[in-house]
Amino acid sequence: MLKFTCCDAVRQFSENSQAKALRGIVRGLERECLRIDRESRIAQTPHPISLGSKLTHPWITTDYAEALLEFITPPSNDSAYPLSFLRDIHRFTAQNLSNEMMWAGSMPCRLGLDSDIKIANYGSSNAARFKHVYRQGLGLRYGRQMQTIAGAHFNWSLPEEFWYQMQDLCGEPGPIQSFVSERYFGLIRNFLRYGWIIPYLFGASPAFDRTFLRDRKTDLKSLGQDTLWGPHATSLRMSDLGYQNSAQANLRISFNSLEAYTQDLETALHTPDPFYRSIGVQEDGQWKQLNANLLQIENEFYAGIRPKRIGLKGERPAVALRQSGVQYIEVRLFDLNPMVDIGITAEQCSFADIFLLMCLFRESPPITSREQGENNENKSRVVERGRLPGLNLIVHNREQGLRSLAHELFDDMATFANMLDSANETKIYSQSMKELEERIDHPELTPSAQVLEAVHTHGSFIEFGQAMSAHHHELWIDQSITSNTHKSLKDSIAPSLLTQIEIEGQDKISFEDYLKQYYKT
Repeated sequence: MLKFTCCDAVRQFSENSQAKALRGIVRGLERECLRIDRESRIAQTPHPISLGSKLTHPWITTDYAEALLEFITPPSNDSAYPLSFLRDIHRFTAQNLSNEMMWAGSMPCRLGLDSDIKIANYGSSNAARFKHVYRQGLGLRYGRQMQTIAGAHFNWSLPEEFWYQMQDLCGEPGPIQSFVSERYFGLIRNFLRYGWIIPYLFGASPAFDRTFLRDRKTDLKSLGQDTLWGPHATSLRMSDLGYQNSAQANLRISFNSLEAYTQDLETALHTPDPFYRSIGVQEDGQWKQLNANLLQIENEFYAGIRPKRIGLKGERPAVALRQSGVQYIEVRLFDLNPMVDIGITAEQCSFADIFLLMCLFRESPPITSREQGENNENKSRVVERGRLPGLNLIVHNREQGLRSLAHELFDDMATFANMLDSANETKIYSQSMKELEERIDHPELTPSAQVLEAVHTHGSFIEFGQAMSAHHHELWIDQSITSNTHKSLKDSIAPSLLTQIEIEGQDKISFEDYLKQYYKT
């Protein structure tokens, strides 16, 4: 059962007067999705100018590929606002696409040649070239197919009032930011221990189109000539076949402290890799990647959760964290649910609040190499065969049933569901947990099981994805956008385009000097 790092704090925050501090939790969502043509092929057109500049627009940009849209909501302490704003972005985008749609799922549409996956181009400025060259490097290192995978990210932070109360209740003296950073890293370590519950509950990528693998071998089953699927898979996106590429398996980044984390990132940024060196950094004056080191930049490190800090202009993430501490965390394990118009549900956000609070309050010793091996193995088992009857996970070198472990987690999370209900004078959190817990003993209720059934009904992954994408598109076309949000979105387009032009006129140094300056900061 749950062991608290500070029992007094749990008791105090369970009372209504103290729990109110949790109303200040700040959340933000990011959602990626591919633009596709009407034949469910990846779009070959540039990012629509009607959506503004992907370099400077605050809410609508692209991720790795030119066709991979990324929507970002403003942070808010209103739990309903990010979902509402995100839905309006989808409506606005759909109404500004010309004969294209947005692909519904995490795993991509039918892929053709590697050259069909266009790397995002952000303009001619040094900042734009930096983003483009970085993505070229990713394509060379991991393959462009991985740049077509989409997911949902959940950004989350606790309010200042909470942290001061927490520090006082725990009786731990010292600078408040040091306390905050230490606690966030404790949360992250527990997330690594128990995060397997997320793909079990919300994984929605048990199948994909065969063109994604190209000629790679797999033990997955075939449905017709085009679809590959795992009978008990939950999130193949997070498996070694998908986003969690095995190429980084030997990269060692510690989450045992802020100091260890930032130092390991710095080491990876400055350690040459023989294979990346063989690729080359430049060829005939053209940049192929930013450098030949283990990581080009910190964000190349693929993790299911990351500590974040908004740095000063030009300040690298590791430097910002080291100098100013953790500001918020980014959860990256959520698949897109293709049956949901925006891919994310309110219950996912409620669960994230509860689960992250549990991870924060629970004891969180340093993770040893042995335990990290267990954590990796548990996640692998769940994403590849999480719905397998009788599946075991490993806890302290012993095999234990997934179902019993999941029920224990839900028992532990009940305290924090009630805490959040008390803070917000609602029953939403506890009610949501009751409904989600049914998925443990009834895996047919999970999104992965429902998606798999729908794929079989439609006859292929592509037919299913196309049907969902078209259905969502028609909804967005017909729906009106919230008036205030529509004005904000419409008014943001021209300034973003103007800002890009201004940036392109401000460069005074070469791209090579720009890179040197970046890595010095």
